[in-house]
This record gives sequence, structure tokens and C-alpha cells, in this order.
Amino acid sequence: MRVLVVLPTFNEAATIENILERVRKALPEASVLVVDDNSPDGTAKIAAEFGEKFGRVDILSRPGKLGLGSAYRDGFKWGLERGYEAMIEMDSDFSHDPDALPTIVAPLVEGYEVCIGSRYVPGGSIPNWSLPRRVLSRGGNIYADLALGLGVRDSTAGFRAYAATVLRRIDVGSVRAGGYGFQIEMTYRAIGVGAKVREVPIRFVDRELGTSKMSTSTVVEALALVTWWGVKRVAARLSGGRVARAVAPSRSSR
Repeated sequence: MRVLVVLPTFNEAATIENILERVRKALPEASVLVVDDNSPDGTAKIAAEFGEKFGRVDILSRPGKLGLGSAYRDGFKWGLERGYEAMIEMDSDFSHDPDALPTIVAPLVEGYEVCIGSRYVPGGSIPNWSLPRRVLSRGGNIYADLALGLGVRDSTAGFRAYAATVLRRIDVGSVRAGGYGFQIEMTYRAIGVGAKVREVPIRFVDRELGTSKMSTSTVVEALALVTWWGVKRVAARLSGGRVARAVAPSRSSR
């Protein structure tokens, strides 16, 4: 199976070389695509130099900070165009342990099309989170599950693997949500096209180097999108029609 690991970066000079080394060690045959949003700290240069030395590292340079969701979308499209059979998304700051990569990939070999590294299945953990943050995250996931009928405990998780087959069926290029909303929309769409989803436990830790890119606005956006999709889902059921796939509303309608 040809595997591509997609790493979005913005000012990750402090971690990018180490993360590439650890990814290479965990999945020696995988390729890596660094999707860099014109990091002023030289992240792309460091990644390119690593690729020149060790191989199988490509850089997708973008003109500016365009967001996490669009970085994964562009990375997946890049991989599909080059015939990769599976694509992994993960953070570049060691919030996601590269040693868990074989566990994330394994279910795809078994016939699943989506594998989510979950904090909320038995064995998963978030050891250094405060109680309010745990409540917000867990509550948001429960709300998404109830509103959208996902049957998934951690739909906002950002450490996951997709088979190329499901990325083509959901038309990944049309996914528009960002941040947590992107993860939920991808989960909703994948389930909507019949993908088998597996959750495996992971240990999620906050970054120790650099600055977090997540903000309150991304959480608010995700909750608003889930409500929008949930209302459309209920309306479609009441009218006897098919449940519409998740599509983020245009900014003018938010």
C-alpha cells in the first residue's frame, strides 16, 4: 500500500526535522508531503533539506496562512493525483505520537476506509488537559454524534488515515470547513458514502515547542456547522427525502 503522510506546517522550524525523522522511523516506506503556508521561520527549507538528504519528502508551498482544513484538502488532492492508496493526516508538533502511525494505518489493510486516532475510546487519553477543556471537547463530540448520527466518539480528532477510495467518493476538493469543522465534515461525508470507520486509542498531548494554531473561533465555527448540518439532516428526514451530504454554508450565509 502506497502511503502518504500529510503534515500541515506554519512556523514549525522547532519540530519539523524531528517529526520527519520519527515518521520515517515509524513508517519507513511511507512518503511525506509537507504543506507549508509560507512559514517565515524557514520550516519549508528545513523540510526540503531533509528530503534532499533522505528522500520521499515533498513540499507543497502555499502563498500564506490558509488554514488547517484547506491544507489537508490540498494535500489529499496532491496525493490522489499521484496515485497514493492511503493518506494520513497528523500534526507537526508532536501532539500526535509518530510511533502510533502503524496502528493508524493497520485498519485500512483490514478493509476499513477511515481510521481515527481517538482520545475517547478505551485506552485513549489526554493527560495534560484541564477539566474545562476536556468538558468542551467531549461535549462537542457528543453533540456532533447526536446531531449527525455519526456513531463515532472522537469526530474532531486530527490524527487519522483515509483510503484513497473514500476520498474520491466524498469529493474531498469540495470540503470547505476548517479546523475542527473539517474533521467533523470529513467524518460525516465518509459515513454518508458508506465508509467503514474504525477508532483506535491514542494518547494526545499538547505541543511543547512553538505556538498552538487553534483558537476559539475554530470551535465556534465547528459548533455552528454541526448545527447547520443537523438541521438539514432532520429537515430531509421529515420531508421524506434523502439526507443531504455535509456542505459548509457560504460565508455570506453564516
